[in-house]
Amino acid sequence: MIKFMILFGQPEDAESFENVYQDFLALVERMPNILRRQVVHVTGSPQGAPEIYRILELYFESTDLQTDALMSSVGQEAGAELARLPKDSYQLLFTDVYEEEGGSTAQPAAEGETIVADEDPAAEDETVSDTVSPSSAD
Repeated sequence: MIKFMILFGQPEDAESFENVYQDFLALVERMPNILRRQVVHVTGSPQGAPEIYRILELYFESTDLQTDALMSSVGQEAGAELARLPKDSYQLLFTDVYEEEGGSTAQPAAEGETIVADEDPAAEDETVSDTVSPSSAD
């Protein structure tokens, strides 16, 4: 899967930004080949005031379909609308989207806690049970 991301910096004039953004978004919604659209509004950061205000993510099945969408007449119109914002106020990114193998990391058990895990999620009666005991220092 392919994702086109637009990172919008903190606007100097939020009302003016929102007017352009809403017009831009209305055009984006008419673009072909978009599988999913996600808007992220940044609410803060543990590192102080965030530089990013909003992120728009557009998902496509392939690079060719993404290119077709961006080069379509409505895609070009959306690009012209985006260009109404100051050039240094947004960043455009092309990305590949994939899931890493493994999915999650098991959490260690607390002392004395019993962990029960299914060996085979399809099997109903096969489980493994381990109890964590304090280790002795050698």
